[in-house]
Amino acid sequence: MAVSAAAAPAAEPLPRSIFKKFLVMLCSLLMSLYVFYCLADRCQTLPGPIIAAGAASEEDEGGGGEFLGGSAELPPWQAAAARRKRLLQRLKQRRRRQEAAPGAEPPAGGGGSRAGGSGGGGGAAGTAGTLALLLGEGSKRLPQAIIIGVKKGGTRALLEFLRVHPDVRAVGAEPHFFDRNYERGLAWYRDLMPRTLEGQITMEKTPSYFVTKEAPARISSMSKGTKLIVVVRDPVTRAISDYTQTLSKKPDIPTFESLTFKNRTTGLIDTSWSAIQIGIYAKHLENWLLHFPIGQILFVSGERLISDPAGELGRVQDFLGLKRIITDKHFYFNKTKGFPCLKKAEGSSKPHCLGKTKGRTHPDIDQEVVQRLRDFYRPFNMKFYQMTGQDFGWD
Repeated sequence: MAVSAAAAPAAEPLPRSIFKKFLVMLCSLLMSLYVFYCLADRCQTLPGPIIAAGAASEEDEGGGGEFLGGSAELPPWQAAAARRKRLLQRLKQRRRRQEAAPGAEPPAGGGGSRAGGSGGGGGAAGTAGTLALLLGEGSKRLPQAIIIGVKKGGTRALLEFLRVHPDVRAVGAEPHFFDRNYERGLAWYRDLMPRTLEGQITMEKTPSYFVTKEAPARISSMSKGTKLIVVVRDPVTRAISDYTQTLSKKPDIPTFESLTFKNRTTGLIDTSWSAIQIGIYAKHLENWLLHFPIGQILFVSGERLISDPAGELGRVQDFLGLKRIITDKHFYFNKTKGFPCLKKAEGSSKPHCLGKTKGRTHPDIDQEVVQRLRDFYRPFNMKFYQMTGQDFGWD
């Protein structure tokens, strides 16, 4: 007698909706593990230079610091990896500072110095801010502060020093927006800026703005509240430094003495030569005061930036409304170059000095010519001292 066995029911396939939910949960779990792995400073990102948007720097000759580690344009994915690496290095630096001073207020309190976020939760806020930038948050803003001059005054040094501050984000290269690229529009200009979080300051520096007639009105049109910084230096020394830079690129140019005078016999100074014209600071400042109050412009001494960098940076941090984080402990003096250097640069654990284009040896100039220039600049210097309320000691 044949017995018919009941066929076993076939297993039903896993519903598609449950399978999708499982994949989403798995991806979320993996992403969370990756984030915690990064916060533990164990993840490695693809190597690559940090690209600073913008045009080549005229003062830095296209090689004095616009690009940190390379000059070639990277694919977007590799540039993003490089940015992540830089942010992780900054996070590590913050942790080391906190460990070195366990009872002190965390230095990177998520913008607490400007946005009221300092206090016991500053360390957590700083970590959250770094993670937010790491994940591509933040926004590109027009600069709230601009270093507008002067060429060969020490603007590159000031910007490099300021970038150590966790609440300062700056474009590495000089955008030259308000003198050469204004027709491109503010949207183009904003796109050059780095991403910032609430409480961070966006900055740029283009020294030629100070001597550009249209720049004050254009910057005022962008924002009347923009803070302006001018690094000034003895105009005679500045002119010689300017000439030295040009000489390094064009060895066959005429001598400094022949370029200085329209007529050497009469001693008439050629003020049409840019190296001389830039140093007439009072004349250029008059144009800026038509659009900005004097209290909105900070004048930094190029000489004191060398002899007392922490002191000058203290003034700059106060002017920008930042907590004084950059102090003496960040600098050491390099006797070979004759300039202060950073013990640890932004995003690095190694000492950093400005490039080889900085600190060149000046050619010997006829002292009679130097004295004639000092006599020429003296009345302009006196007027500049009166306008700024500062005696820079050049005379």
